[in-house]
This record gives sequence, structure tokens and C-alpha cells, in this order.
Amino acid sequence: MNSPLKDLLRFFVASVLIMLAAAALNFTVDPLQIFRASRQFTAVYSPDSRLQNAGLIRSQTFDTLFMGTSLAIHFRQSDIDRILGVKSLKLSMTGSSSREQVFVLDAAMARKPRRVIWEVDDWVFHDTPDIDANTYLPADLYRGGPKGIASYLFSGEMARVSVWIAAQSIPAFKPILKSLTSETLLKFPISDVDDINTLQAGEDVGARYNAARAMAAYRYITDPARRKYLLDDTDYDMKVRVFERDAIGLIKSHPDVTFDIYLPPYSILQWLALRETSPETLTSVDEFSAYLCRRLMDFPNVRLFDFRAIKEVTHDLNNYSDVIHHSPDIDLKVLQWLAQGKYRVDRARPTEYLDQLKAQVEAYRLVSEGQDALTDDFGQGGASR
Repeated sequence: MNSPLKDLLRFFVASVLIMLAAAALNFTVDPLQIFRASRQFTAVYSPDSRLQNAGLIRSQTFDTLFMGTSLAIHFRQSDIDRILGVKSLKLSMTGSSSREQVFVLDAAMARKPRRVIWEVDDWVFHDTPDIDANTYLPADLYRGGPKGIASYLFSGEMARVSVWIAAQSIPAFKPILKSLTSETLLKFPISDVDDINTLQAGEDVGARYNAARAMAAYRYITDPARRKYLLDDTDYDMKVRVFERDAIGLIKSHPDVTFDIYLPPYSILQWLALRETSPETLTSVDEFSAYLCRRLMDFPNVRLFDFRAIKEVTHDLNNYSDVIHHSPDIDLKVLQWLAQGKYRVDRARPTEYLDQLKAQVEAYRLVSEGQDALTDDFGQGGASR
């Protein structure tokens, strides 16, 4: 055998051995906890929910699933469990579509949860590519088939994380590695499930959620140069079709699961922005919202809650970081409302809260151009208290 051929063979053998070593390391350490809950090694978690959820579904104990978008991302599982008396698993994903949410929920249904708490808004129901064309969500890993497991075991990125986890599990290395946990090098910087995508202790909540930030966001999205954001998603028929395929399809498939679906408390500024710059979008949203409320009443395993017209929350802009994202204090209020059954939609009056919201939106006016205060027809300020 000539020398070039021998070198090629050695390279091939070395490559195979490296791949097998990486697979063995990933299987042993199992950074995502796909095969087993972490016991021998220190458990760590990624803030990338689309990736991490695949492991959480397999490794955690739960009877309740909590799903939503960025409006449900900062909830703590410990708060959900304490207030609602459940054992929850938070699967919320920032910017997620209904197709993504239903795919992840459906994967979790294999664990036989009794309840799903689902934050839903009108904008999650839109056309998106097939789930296998989604480069941000590892669909095959959720399915647990050979392709997904192979991609996980032979991943160089996962092998690097596995080395890090193994090193962290050695007491002598912990002091050295602890100072690097926030660096880009470590993709799994979270040590407690309860801390995944939550605001950390010591963070200045008041600086993040206040009327000035909310008004700045309102001015930003209503600027003529950026109004296309508000013109999107006006296709009522499309949203109905996607809603039926995703939400109704999942609910029908699991009649033994209770679905507590809630519409989140956007600030009044979101609706004012639509009214002032894109009334056709506001009309479409109202029409679709009415359809959603009525349609969900057809299912005995669904309880719908509508938090959009709660003036003491939605008209106090100090509760918001922009026009829609509310503070952790409101997270707790949402859980309390769910626990108390407040603002639950009555099957006999499915659009009652929607009608209240529409009246509020029609009544509100900016005090004057450039000011941070709002007023309704009764002269009540909405931006500061």
C-alpha cells in the first residue's frame, strides 16, 4: 500500500474514532437530558427554548404544560406550581408560531399531562414553513427517531458542552469554570430549571418596565417609516385556517386534556397604534378574535380567559417594557386570575371581554402629540399614576 493511501486510511480511521468518541461522550453526559435525567453530572440548561424543550420533555416530571410566546417566557415554574397547585413544565418560545407551539405540545403529550396552560394571541396564527423546514427547531430530536438521535450524538457542539459539563462535575474545576458561565463559550449557562428565561435576582425591573419605554415603543411602531409592521397579518381567512389546523386540531386530538387558554393583557398602546395607523388590521384582529372566542366554546375541555380589557393593568403603562410585554408582577397576576377563575369567558357571552376592549380602544385619545399621557372620554390618565 502506497504512502498517500495509508495516510488517507489513517485519516479516515482517526475521523471515525473521533466521531465515535464524541458520540460516547454525548451519550454518557447527555447535556440535553434526552436519554435520562441528569444525576451523575451537573445539570445545566440552555436559554434556547426550541432546543432545550426537547430534553425537558423527556427528563422532567410534570402534569401541566405551560406554552406561549415571549409574553409567557419569564414565568417561573415554581410560581406556576405554587399558585395553581400543579407540577408544571414551561415550554414557552419567544416569537413562536402556532405551528411550532403545537408541534412541541404534541411531543409533550406522550408524557400524558392532564392540563395545558396556553398563552395565545392573534399573531401566532399565521402561515409558516413546514416544521421540518424550520432551521431553529430540531424537529427530529423531538421525534426521537434515528436521524434526530444521531444528529445529537455526533454533534461537535454537544461534545464541547459535554466536556464542559463533565469538567464542572469535578469539584476542583468548579471555581475556575464558575467565572466563565456567562461567556459565549458556554451555551448552557443555567443551573436551575426554574431560572430558564426568567429575570434574574438583582435586575432593575423598574428600569425595564415603565411608561417612558412603553411610549417610546409606541412612537417607534407608529412612525410612518415603520408602519408596515402594523399592516401585516390582515388575512382573516388565513388565520382561521391556521387556527383550525393547529389549535383546534390539538384540542380535538386530546379530549382528555384540559386546555386553559388565555389572551394576554397587551397595553392599550398596542390597540391605539392599530387604530391610528392600520384600522384594517384592527378590524381583522377583532373579527378573528371573535371567531376564536366563539369557536373555543365548542369544546368542553377548553376554558378560555380574556385579560385584554383589565384597565387597571393595560392602561397603566408602568407595567410594560414596550406596547405588549408586561412585567413579572403581571405574570403573577395572570396566574392568580387563572387560579381564581377570573375573567373566564362565559359560553353564553363569548365576546363580552372583546366588546369591552373595543369600547376602550375607541374611547382612548392621546392628550396631545408628543406627550406621554393618554386619556379616555372620562379624562382619566393612563400613562402614569
